[in-house]
Amino acid sequence: WGLEAGEQQHNTEKEVHVAGPVFDRSRFVQEIQLDGSTSINDIFDFTHAQNLGKGSYGQVVKARDLKTGSIRAIKVVYKPRIENVMRLKREILIMKRLDHPNIIKLFEVYEDEKNLYLVMELCTGGELFERIIKSGHFSERYAACLMRQVFSAAAYCHSNNVMHRDIKPENLLYADSSPLSALKVIDWGFAARCGRSHKFSSVVGTPYYVAPEVLFGKYGYECDIWSAGVILFILLCGYPPFHGKDNQAILKRVQAGEYSFDPRHWRRVSESAKDLVRRCLTYVPSKRITAKEALQHPWILSFACMNGGVEHALSIRLGSDLIERFKSFQRLHKLKRLAITCVAYQLTDSEIGLLHDAFAALDKNADGVLTVNEILQGLKQCGVEGDDVLDVLKELDTDGNGTIDYTEFIAASMDHKIYEQESACQNAFRVFDLDGDGKISVDELQKVLETSYIKEAFSKETVMEMMREGDLNNDGMIDFDEFMRMMRGRHRKVNEGSSPLARARALLYRRYDN
Repeated sequence: WGLEAGEQQHNTEKEVHVAGPVFDRSRFVQEIQLDGSTSINDIFDFTHAQNLGKGSYGQVVKARDLKTGSIRAIKVVYKPRIENVMRLKREILIMKRLDHPNIIKLFEVYEDEKNLYLVMELCTGGELFERIIKSGHFSERYAACLMRQVFSAAAYCHSNNVMHRDIKPENLLYADSSPLSALKVIDWGFAARCGRSHKFSSVVGTPYYVAPEVLFGKYGYECDIWSAGVILFILLCGYPPFHGKDNQAILKRVQAGEYSFDPRHWRRVSESAKDLVRRCLTYVPSKRITAKEALQHPWILSFACMNGGVEHALSIRLGSDLIERFKSFQRLHKLKRLAITCVAYQLTDSEIGLLHDAFAALDKNADGVLTVNEILQGLKQCGVEGDDVLDVLKELDTDGNGTIDYTEFIAASMDHKIYEQESACQNAFRVFDLDGDGKISVDELQKVLETSYIKEAFSKETVMEMMREGDLNNDGMIDFDEFMRMMRGRHRKVNEGSSPLARARALLYRRYDN
């Protein structure tokens, strides 16, 4: 169970057209082929590697980055055991493009003769499944806090034409061991791109959580909502709505779609909570509640807590300090802004700190992205208004998709002390240093910036000018020492004999950021 028998789609339209971002941040996730001169052991220390999970493909281990000291979770895939190459490629592609606070981050992909290595963010709080086993069931307030995060991740994915297809407690990890830790959706092996009119026929998923339409072989993104509804049911009472002595018995109950709220276990659960369960477990997919609608359900709005950490984040982060950081970020040279955004993507929740909570507090509809209006309202509550605020916020949308994504927000609002750390800069530098020789060339910089937006804004002349500003020893490269000096606010002053473009930039960017 759970293996795809060949991917099949029933399309009622010729092709799904997805408007891509103006700058494709998936380029921050490098795919690196290791030759005979370099092995994975030259990059990561596996000496004390802890086994985090095992499957037919291989295993997930904890390892330390030898250059930065960062601890990562690495999915080691033994290539001869790969049964569906296209599925693995799709998993990597989808993970590279997702940017949401409740979705696991993919940092790098390495490949050698035997294995593929997917380097991901490490979550140390364990599975939601483990906490369910330990606790039995949860309070409505805590369950709502958890489900708000699940629905938020689902809403974000569905708005980007992605469905997970295997949402279950085992695939929801706590970022850390704290009681209010964020949840992260993991295991994107069954994920697929889908349009509103796409219908899939591959039977994938896990018996307890699979939607009935999946078993009948014609389904879409609505299957994720059914799975979320099953999780909600379990959180509130401690057992699944569809159960049996074996998988066949379970699937038979799922196909029938019949369940009940046993008064012995549900008498203290609110009618509002039961209503959301019913809406998620609606048998006909087209009548099922959507993830965005679930986020606006009265039960979620009433019970999903804004914990003290969020309130603290609002009080200390949202105000003149935050808007000044936004302004400072926009005054930076574009290369440095891009490098800082790269640093932001590589950070973990613990490194991001309260900014993670501030993002959640601003994200009123919990869809995983911020609108200009959401930030305006948050700033207004803190007494920050002004004619220039709107213009500042519009500039934060660096990828041109009309919203401010999670990484964009973190990049523009984080303290300079974070991105000036050597380990953070090492992670960012590695993204630009494509051949791993310790230097960034003009060609490497150009390759990283190859998108429609970048080609328009970063001409060859502009890229050369960037190189000259960062290349302090005039060797045509930016080494790590020069990169660090740029990130810490030091760069070569452009002389009066330079091009008009350089003179203009010298006026606009007299310094990077101090």
